[in-house]
Amino acid sequence: MKNKYFLWPFILLSLIGKAQEDQNIDTLKEVIVSSSRIDLPFKENSRTIQIVTAEDIQRSGVTNVADALQQVAGIDVRRQGVSGMQSDLYIRGGSFDQTLLLIDGIKVDDAQTGHHTMNLALPIEVIKRIEVIKGSAARIFGQNAFNGAINIVTKDAPENSLVTKIQGGSFHQFLGEVTGTIRRETSSHLIHVSKNFSEGYRENTDFDNTNVFVKSQFNTNKLPIDFITSFSERKFGANGFYGIATATQQYEETQASLIGFSTTIKKGNWTWKPKVYWRRNQDEYLYIRDNPSAYRNLHITNKIAAELNGSYQSKAGITGFGFEFSKYYISSNRLGDNQREIGTLFLEHRFQFFDTLLDITPGIAASYFSDFDNQVFPGIDLGVKVSENIRAYANAGYTYRVPTYTNLYYTSPTTISNPDLEAEKAVSEEVGLKWINNRLSWTFAVFNRDADNLIDYVRATETDAWQARNIQNVNTKGFETQMDYQFTINELKQKLHLGYSYLDNDVKQSEANFSQYSINSMKHQFTGSLILNWIKGFNSTIAYRYVERTAGMSYNVYDANVSYKIKAVELSMYANNIFNAEYIEAGMIPMPKGNVLFGLKYFFK
Repeated sequence: MKNKYFLWPFILLSLIGKAQEDQNIDTLKEVIVSSSRIDLPFKENSRTIQIVTAEDIQRSGVTNVADALQQVAGIDVRRQGVSGMQSDLYIRGGSFDQTLLLIDGIKVDDAQTGHHTMNLALPIEVIKRIEVIKGSAARIFGQNAFNGAINIVTKDAPENSLVTKIQGGSFHQFLGEVTGTIRRETSSHLIHVSKNFSEGYRENTDFDNTNVFVKSQFNTNKLPIDFITSFSERKFGANGFYGIATATQQYEETQASLIGFSTTIKKGNWTWKPKVYWRRNQDEYLYIRDNPSAYRNLHITNKIAAELNGSYQSKAGITGFGFEFSKYYISSNRLGDNQREIGTLFLEHRFQFFDTLLDITPGIAASYFSDFDNQVFPGIDLGVKVSENIRAYANAGYTYRVPTYTNLYYTSPTTISNPDLEAEKAVSEEVGLKWINNRLSWTFAVFNRDADNLIDYVRATETDAWQARNIQNVNTKGFETQMDYQFTINELKQKLHLGYSYLDNDVKQSEANFSQYSINSMKHQFTGSLILNWIKGFNSTIAYRYVERTAGMSYNVYDANVSYKIKAVELSMYANNIFNAEYIEAGMIPMPKGNVLFGLKYFFK
């Protein structure tokens, strides 16, 4: 298999040779990456950024964000069960605590644990695109973006519409949802409600999900005010979760909610982007589902935040600046009642030289922490416009993450906390190349990260409890490449996707025999998909993933989707793991073998 990793660059070269610049196929090169203060077109960014579009998600047939991100090179989505019920995000070998999730630029991090990051992953029907920003992003987003960030950009409401969808299939799974948009003279609204439940694919893996999402824009003919709110409730059996294979009767319920207001004010060369928001998460865990008194956790976290970001355009370039203040509250029967305040100042400037052929963007973020030392995060991006379609880039930056409350205070029969933990620190570097034209989007990047005091859970023997500790030094290096190639057959759009990543974690000065950090990384990852439009309205997708982890475990997974739309009706069939591969993504939880979902979608006129 290893020799096959390197075959596809030759396929790539042959495809590039056939590309025609006059082909009128939509590309991502003009998409404005909206997750920073200095908004730039996708092709002008000097960072590794991958875009997953709504069309990509719809054609793949996946039902949730976790599954949609499986095809992005360098992204390790570790799921426990189906339908994204419980999943963690890892970027370039980091932990789930080192990945920041944003919704329309709103940071939805959780001070209890990054394990709750995906609790607010939105229903796919309301997603316009997903921006995946890799590498150290602390100077742009603050301390939680240790290895990168993922920004979910939601859809607008350009016209009145109503869409209903139902899906059902293996494990008695059912999904029902309604998505509507309302367009008025001075306002627009998007509303989504969905219900998803299943009996589970093995004992005590049933689940029941409820999602509500509303996005409104008011005063659109003057100063637009954007309002967003989301609520997600998940109830699920957690057989064997949290590293306890014999704990078959575990159970968990989570509730995650978000309310946010924002606007954009443009006056002359100035742009201002104020926003305020509130994020709440509630997590209840039972060791024995039918006996809450045996062992029960109840954690409630709140984050209240205000941001003021802006930019100024001058002859010297674009200056980006911002200030944000966040206050976190946690009330827990295991972690106690705690508060944390974080205030951060951001400043960056984009210089351009030689008629925009060279751009340099130095930047800095300075953060105040109420319970840790204050920190400064410098960084710099550099880009060279090799040609109209080719761009070389490099970036380097310092990053930092304070421990979560789980790291500091959580103790259980299998876990020992450590209130004396120090913050994680790292310096990251990256060099890359982009090639983007009307048919092709190709990136290649080499990266390195030298980290100190990384927080890991370690133990001396397999029967010991995991204990939170700072590992003295970890060097992470690797490279990744991804290609999306669009072409036409009989004037119908087709798309080929290929991706590969290699990662090497060198854990130094650690005396632990067992480490959750070092054994879980993906050493090799290969992704591929082919989207075909056979006739108008009839699409098919075949997707493939190969993963080899540091400990030597490897697996191949194939998925397929077929959909047919005629007038106002769309029929679909999505098949996951069609060759019944036996594999594990997280802990000791076996992923389900082949399963199928049949769907019906109706578009009201």
